[in-house]
Amino acid sequence: MVMPKMGESIMEGTILKWHKAVGDPVEKDENILDIATDKVDAEVPATESGILAEILFEEGADVPVGEVIARIETDKEASIEKSEISPSAPQKETKRDDTPQPTPEPQEAIIAQQPSPPAQKPASGRFYSPVVMALAGQEGISMPELESIKGSGVNERVTKKDVLAYIEARKSGQTSQMPMPSTGKPTIASVIEVQKAPHQPPIVYDPSRSEVIVMDNMRRLIAEHMVRSKQTSAHVTSVSEADVTGLVKLVKSKKKAFQEANGIKLTFTPFMVDACIKTLKQYPMVNASVNGNEIILKKYINFGVAVALGENGAGGLIVPVIKNADEMNLVGLSRSISDLAQRARDKKLQPDEIQGGTFTLTNYGTSGNLFGAPIINQPQVAILGTGAIVKRPMVHTLEDGTDSIVIRSMMYCSLSYDHRIIDGSLAGTFLQQLVKNLESYNEHTVL
Repeated sequence: MVMPKMGESIMEGTILKWHKAVGDPVEKDENILDIATDKVDAEVPATESGILAEILFEEGADVPVGEVIARIETDKEASIEKSEISPSAPQKETKRDDTPQPTPEPQEAIIAQQPSPPAQKPASGRFYSPVVMALAGQEGISMPELESIKGSGVNERVTKKDVLAYIEARKSGQTSQMPMPSTGKPTIASVIEVQKAPHQPPIVYDPSRSEVIVMDNMRRLIAEHMVRSKQTSAHVTSVSEADVTGLVKLVKSKKKAFQEANGIKLTFTPFMVDACIKTLKQYPMVNASVNGNEIILKKYINFGVAVALGENGAGGLIVPVIKNADEMNLVGLSRSISDLAQRARDKKLQPDEIQGGTFTLTNYGTSGNLFGAPIINQPQVAILGTGAIVKRPMVHTLEDGTDSIVIRSMMYCSLSYDHRIIDGSLAGTFLQQLVKNLESYNEHTVL
């Protein structure tokens, strides 16, 4: 078995957990380990049925794509012998016979693309993954520099992300006024001192009545992404409300027929996405990104829909992306949303399916909340939050000019936007047009 390639930009993965030990029987397509990339967590199934004969990397190890991570003995007679191997036996000393082994995928193409690592060997005996060594060699990072990097991985192992952070800090000039070590170059410790958040005072608590929970990989990624977004964009939030009485009647009247015809449930989300797409086409600046002093206007819409994982959202939040959503009708949007949401909950998304979004919708109304101020999903410049749909008494002006109190289904819409390129006027106009689009759906809308 080799470390699978989880996306075009993914070059390594971290082994989170082995579900099988050496000597355990495995079935083809049975999940035997969990891995994490800097984009998503995933389950890795066995490629063949047999006995897990050898595990080559322990939990927490960063492994390059294509590297052999385990071997499965598929010969029936040899499998009997393997089943008697103690799981506690040292993995490197596991005896093997001469039966044919599954041939791993060729590594020449991967190796050929990697530049030469630093010539020196670490004096400390510290382990560096091939990806980290290759990146260091490509960027001219000496071994003393690499040794100075404080790793964020398991057991403080240096990850690709740590090296990239160091490189970015060096390129941006943030290292220019830092004390220089004997190598003449700044240490990663001094770089982090500039980049890290203000010092947090010690937290005082009673350990006998408290529980310390270590963040899992997804929660750490979410935390980093949210803090980085707040440090990148000038966040402002504007709120409007929409009368979605017509939409409620539409979904209620056509829910049964829609499911019979398409095999999926009809929900409010596809209409919210559709209304956003129509509005983004009218106001393309909201479908953009900022790159230094440049504004990148994207003439396509890859729409992200936030999905809460686990019971009551305790498993984190992930944003699968509907690629080219502006080319889909309501049925197509419904299918894509249903498929991506289900695979997100089943942890079967590919990293490419959570990248490349141009705009995001998060619906906190599913948990009964009325409205909130969502954080922008970088590198986008806006995100829409939709609240719970509730019935409220509203003042309605009749055709003769008189006012009447009526019961309507109302929903708050909050737009958080990057004030660097989106002013309050544009955001307000965008929201008002979005409200009009939402209010245009009724029982006569063609699905």
